[in-house]
Amino acid sequence: MKYNRRQLRKKRQYRIRRKLHGTADRPRLSVFRSHQHIYAQVIDDNQQHTLVSASTVDRNLRQTLNAATRTCEASAEVGKVVAQRALEQGIEQVVFDRGGNKYHGRIRSLAEAAREAGLNF
Repeated sequence: MKYNRRQLRKKRQYRIRRKLHGTADRPRLSVFRSHQHIYAQVIDDNQQHTLVSASTVDRNLRQTLNAATRTCEASAEVGKVVAQRALEQGIEQVVFDRGGNKYHGRIRSLAEAAREAGLNF
């Protein structure tokens, strides 16, 4: 059976999600990367509730990005914003969920920016 790229990413995503689980003490920082945008959410899997989110679609972030939403710089801005919002909620420890994507490029820049802004993972 031959798989396409999306199916392979979904298989990796399910494999990762079997091992990762966000709790109230240590929620999951989930990243979704589309072709045009990047989205990050801090999720408590026990309550099935999104605690904090940020993306390149946010109005506040769109004004600072100047329409370049699919760059590593835009991903770094999303990482900083999601980390700031999480720290305001009192969340310091998270579990990083890369969503089946490689830890490279935009995913990596988001993660490093979130670490620099104060999140621990």
